[in-house]
Amino acid sequence: MSEQPSGPYGPLIPMPELTPDALRAAVSKIAPSRVPALTRHLFEATTNAQKASSLAPLRAFVHSWAVFVAIERHPERAARLRELERIVDAGDVDPAGALAEIHSIRETAEAEAGL
Repeated sequence: MSEQPSGPYGPLIPMPELTPDALRAAVSKIAPSRVPALTRHLFEATTNAQKASSLAPLRAFVHSWAVFVAIERHPERAARLRELERIVDAGDVDPAGALAEIHSIRETAEAEAGL
């Protein structure tokens, strides 16, 4: 895992290496209820990679879960993302601002993960 700044508003855990085992360990610490979904996704990605003779499904798995970890390891960021998603899903207001902020959160997470 890479070093990250610590402090009262720092991440819960360091950003893990981008391997299935490291991502699973991170998810088990910060969002244990999501481990079954990660396991299913990894099984599907592995199966699809074998069928297609391509690493693309495994790369998509790593990308998806690395972004998830990068977001969820910061509780404030994760809570804000969920709030923005509720705003978009409700459809009560113009979602443009919320969608732009969601995009920004995901871009930040991708950068933190080194993607």
